[in-house]
Amino acid sequence: MTLAAEIEACERAVWQALADGDAAADRAALAADFLGLYPDGFAGREDHAGQLARGPTVAEFALSQLRVLPLGPDHALIAYAARYRRPGRGADEDMYVSSVWRRRGGGWENLFSQDTPAMGDRLP
Repeated sequence: MTLAAEIEACERAVWQALADGDAAADRAALAADFLGLYPDGFAGREDHAGQLARGPTVAEFALSQLRVLPLGPDHALIAYAARYRRPGRGADEDMYVSSVWRRRGGGWENLFSQDTPAMGDRLP
């Protein structure tokens, strides 16, 4: 499996955990020192997984324009566009996401993620 395929699969697994409301899977994908940077501020691993205490935070999602950049032998960055819908809401939302993944213990863990709301025209 290529680096790009590995990192994309890891990133999609985080989204699937959000769609399934699976806090344990979300927590397992994130590094203990995970840092999230979002429009409403910073979040750690427990903040990220804790949002699932009330159930799924994503009803549907689609990722596009994926790009993976190696950052050395044990780190990689993925950047992409995401279109998603929250449970109970009719309108899709669009954002750009970048995440840094770190190789650890034979797998990958999400070390950093930043979400940037898309402005202007909707994503293709």
